[in-house]
Amino acid sequence: MNKLPHQHSVPTSSMVPPQMAFFLISSMIVGVGVLGFERYIVLDAGYDAWISVLLGGLWVHGLVWIMYKLLKDGGGDLVSIHHSLFGKVVGNMLSFIFSIYLLILCITVLRTFIELIQLWVFQQLNVWIFSTLFILIAYYFICGGFRTVTGICFISMIIGLPLLLLKFYPLQYSHVQNLYPVIQASIPDILKATRTMSLTYLGFEVLLIYYPFFKKPEESQRWAHYGLMFTILVYLGTVITSFIYYSEGQLKHLIWSTISLWKIVEFPFIARFEYFGIALYVFVILPNICLSLWASSRTLKLTLNLRQNRILIAYMVMIVVACGLMKDRTSVEWLNGIVGDTGFYFTSVYIPILFLIQRVVNKARNRK
Repeated sequence: MNKLPHQHSVPTSSMVPPQMAFFLISSMIVGVGVLGFERYIVLDAGYDAWISVLLGGLWVHGLVWIMYKLLKDGGGDLVSIHHSLFGKVVGNMLSFIFSIYLLILCITVLRTFIELIQLWVFQQLNVWIFSTLFILIAYYFICGGFRTVTGICFISMIIGLPLLLLKFYPLQYSHVQNLYPVIQASIPDILKATRTMSLTYLGFEVLLIYYPFFKKPEESQRWAHYGLMFTILVYLGTVITSFIYYSEGQLKHLIWSTISLWKIVEFPFIARFEYFGIALYVFVILPNICLSLWASSRTLKLTLNLRQNRILIAYMVMIVVACGLMKDRTSVEWLNGIVGDTGFYFTSVYIPILFLIQRVVNKARNRK
C-alpha cells in the first residue's frame, strides 16, 4: 500500500494485531459511567430507557463505520485527515482542539472515579495525592508504548468482566413485571434518553488516533464492531437488571446504582463486597486514563512536531491540577455535562460532516 502524502509512519514494533480492536474499543467505553448511568436515562424515558441503550449503540456502530471509511481514505489518523482537507494552519488548530478534548475526557473519568471513592470508601481522600499517584501509574504504562497500553486494555477486560457479571447477582430478587407495559414513554423522551447516553458511550473516538497502529487496519474493523456489540450487551444487561430490581422512584435517587447492587452480593470471605469491587475497578478505569492520555499527547505531538514525553508530562500536571481544583460533586457533574455535550457534537455532528467534506474533496481531486 502506497503511503499517502500526509500519512504518519508507525514502527512495526509498535503495531498490534487487528483483533486487539475488540479490547481497545470496549475497554475505553466501559468505564465509570457504567456504574450509575441508569439514573440519568430513567429520568428521561422511565423504564423504556433500555430502548435508548440499543438506539445509542446502533448509532455508535454507524459512527464507527464512518470513522473507518474516513481513516482508510484520509491517511491513517485524524491529524493526517485535517492536514489533507484543511491545510497545515487550520488542520493543526482542529487537531489541537481534539487533543484538548481527549485531555478533558481523561480528567472527567479520573475525577468522577475519585468522587466515587470519596462517597463510598474514604470521605477524606486527598484528591491531589490520589490523582498524582494514579497519573504516575498511567505514565509508567504509557512510556512502554502503544503495545503496553493495549496490553492494559486486554488485562482490564479479563479482570473487569467477572466484576461486571456480579451485577446480575440481584436477579434472584428481581421483579420482571417492572418492564411492562413496554413503550409507555414518548418517542421524544426515548430520543432524549439516547442523547443522555452520549457521555456513557464516549471513548470510541480514540480510534481516530490509534488506527495506524494495527498491522492490518482494514481487518480491525469487524473486531471493533464486535467489541462495540459486546459493550452494548453489557450496558443492556446492566440497565435491565437495575430496572427489574429497583423501582423507578428508587432509581431516580440512586447516583451509583451498581454499587448499591454490589451491597447485596454475599461471599463467606468478603463482608462488604462493594469495597472490594471499587478497589478492583481501578483496573477498569486505568485503560480509560492510559488510552485517552496517550492519544491526547500523541495528537499534539503530530500536530506540533514535539516530543511526546514532554507533552505527556505537561498534560499530567494539568490533570492533577484540574482534579484538585474541583472540590465538590456539583463541579464534577458540571464537567460531565460539558464533556457529554462536546463528545456528542464531535462524534455525531463533526465526524459525519468531516466525512462528507472528504468525499467532496476527493471527488474534486480525482477529476483534476
